[in-house]
This record gives sequence, C-alpha cells and structure tokens, in this order.
Amino acid sequence: MNHIHAFQTDTPDKGQLKVQVTSEINGFPVSDASVSISYTGVPDDQLEELATDSSGQTETIDLPAPPIDYSLDVNNEQQPYSEYTIQVTAPGYEPVSIAGAEILSSITAIQNVELRPLTPGENAETFVIPAHTLYGTYPPKIPEDEIKPVNETGEIVLSRVVVPEYIVVHDGSPRDTTARDYYVRYKDYIKNVASSEIYATWPANTIRANVLAIMSFTLNRVYTEWYRNRGYDFTITSSTAFDHKWIPERNIYDTISVIVDELFSNYLSRPNVKQPILTQYCDGRQVQCPNWMTQWGSKSLGDQGYTPIQILRYYYGDNMYINTAEAISGIPSSWPGYNLTQGSTGDKVRQMQEQLAVISGAYPAIPKITADGIYGPATAAAVRKFQSVFGLPQTGIVDYPTWYKISEIYVGVSRIAELN
Repeated sequence: MNHIHAFQTDTPDKGQLKVQVTSEINGFPVSDASVSISYTGVPDDQLEELATDSSGQTETIDLPAPPIDYSLDVNNEQQPYSEYTIQVTAPGYEPVSIAGAEILSSITAIQNVELRPLTPGENAETFVIPAHTLYGTYPPKIPEDEIKPVNETGEIVLSRVVVPEYIVVHDGSPRDTTARDYYVRYKDYIKNVASSEIYATWPANTIRANVLAIMSFTLNRVYTEWYRNRGYDFTITSSTAFDHKWIPERNIYDTISVIVDELFSNYLSRPNVKQPILTQYCDGRQVQCPNWMTQWGSKSLGDQGYTPIQILRYYYGDNMYINTAEAISGIPSSWPGYNLTQGSTGDKVRQMQEQLAVISGAYPAIPKITADGIYGPATAAAVRKFQSVFGLPQTGIVDYPTWYKISEIYVGVSRIAELN
C-alpha cells in the first residue's frame, strides 16, 4: 500500500468503504459485480478488487484516511478525507466509474451504485464527486424569509405536511436550463445532502440538529411548492446559493444514514405556523450568518453535550419545536405506533412478514418466513438479517426505522407504487 502514501502522505488513519450495487430497472441487488478501488489521481493503480454478494454488497474494507482531527478542528485547512475511484462492472450492465468518493477516518462510507442495462453504443458513465462543502468553496446561501406567504390567489400549497416518497432535484441553479433533473427518494436526498454539508465524524446530536434543519428546509420547499409556483417543474435545486448541495452518485456515511432513518418524518415548527420552517444555515468558518445556525458552531455545541433541540434553539430561538409530518407517501401501511418483537401477534405482524417474504425473493440472504401473524424466532432472525443488509442496528425488533425501511425496500422490489 506504499504507493498510496506516495500520492497522499498524510493518511495514517483508516476509514471504511462498502459498495452496494442494484439494478436501475427493478431495484434488485446485482450479485457478482466486479468492484475495483483505486486512489483518485492514480486510477490505473488498483488497490482492491471486490465482488458483490447475493445482496449486491461488497465486504466492508479499510482504506487509508487523513487524521480524524482534520474533520473535527474548525481551524484545520488540510483536506480531511481521502479520495478513491470506484469502478463497477457486471455482465449485461453499463460500467460505472465514480471518482472522488470521500473516505473519512473511523466512519463507514456507503457507495450506492445503480446499474443501467447495457445499450449498444452507450459510453460508460463517469461521475466526478466535487469537494465537500466544508472544504471546497461554494456560493453562500442567498437569505430568504423563513416563513413563506401562502395566501396569494392561485398559490399551490399542500393542506398538510406530507413526507414525499420522491422529490425532483434540479442539478444546478434554478434558471440553468441545461441542468439535469433527478428523481430522488426523499430519504436518500437528505442522506446525500447531510453527507455533502457536514462531517460524519461529528457528534450524533450535531448530526441530528443539522439533519432536522435540512429536512425542515426541504419540506418547506415541498409544502409551499416554491419552485413550481414560479413555473419550474422541480422541487429543489442543488445550488448552495438557493438550496442545499446535492451531488449525483456521491457516497453517504453510516452515522448519517442511521440518523436520517430515525428522524425522517420530522421537521421544525414555530407556534401557529403550519408550514415547516425554512431553516437556513452557513458553515461558520468561510461564511458567517447571524441568526442562522452555523455548522461548525453546531459541532462545538454537540461537543458540549447540547441536545438537538438545544442546538437548534441556540440559533433559531426558543420558540422552535420538532414536529412530525401527518403522512408519509409511498408506503403500504403506517407504523403501528409500537415495536414489533418476539411474542407480538396480529395484522401488523402479518403485513410485515408478507413484505419481508417478498423482499427475500430479491435478497436471498434474508431467510424465507411464513406470514402467520406470529412474531417468533424465525421472524426475528429474518428481521435481524434484513437489518444487517440495510445498515440498521441488528436488534431483531421491528422499530420505527426498521418498519419504514422494510416498507421502502418492499415498494422498491415489488414496484407496488407503479401498480397503484
């Protein structure tokens, strides 16, 4: 591995990488895909050659990374992550190359790759991941009112706060007609933005506060139909001047993914205001923003033991509250309101078992179970394996994040949404 150090000398730490490969057509995992890892800048010097298993996943590997302090110290100017190029090939699919996957010390980076079926004459897709927003230079947010007027005639406004299944992300500034629009699952969007705008090494409560701010801002755009009311046909942009940084095909991080799965139906509220608050922020090092949260400041408060709501109120005032959306789109059935565990019985157990049985058809590592409405040891074992495949704590208990992850994967592999 000495050749890496010749290229980037200051990588004494280790970060982790796991690659997950699915088919764009049906969301099924792609097994036996070849995954090649090299240092970005030395693409011909292969470090690792991996293959995906029946769940479309590689093993988790260690890769050299800069010292963890680089991502924890507001005054550090060294790049706090190392960059790798990931090339994925599989029979019958277009090859994909992703340059600049960011590996932070002590954190598992998850690289999701969707493969398109092979089309004669098509070139391999290459994605280049730009610098992290805390390290690179991006336009600062143009200030807006945090509460939008919604009483204009003809204004399209939702009657209640709903978590959408998908949002349409315009990959550029609003008036850039050459920028591509992407349909992105809401949770995947939030994970991508958080991984692009804060460091996954930060305290969990700092991550929670930032995720809540990102979700509230996004749901304000959804609720007020902000861009559609201006004649555009997208939900949000990837421009930091207008919205948040979202990057096609970038890796996410396990610490951020778990928190988004835990909080995804939440947003921020003020008393007597129906819409989610447009919670704007800045980094607090390159850009200052009085009355908004700063990311580095939120990191410092997290270090001091502040809770997520204490961090948010420190910046946005004491009348900021965490609220829960009334509805979640694109799921067959809502969370029962309590954990399903060994000994649980009834329709919700049966429904979850039926969904797991469909998922196990696409993910053979998950054991087949009988949908009998009784949560026994076999169901607990299947749930535990599901949690292991999809990056959730392996408890064997269907809690809130697990229920919605089962729903999400079930909808993906059964394409129930297209039939409705």
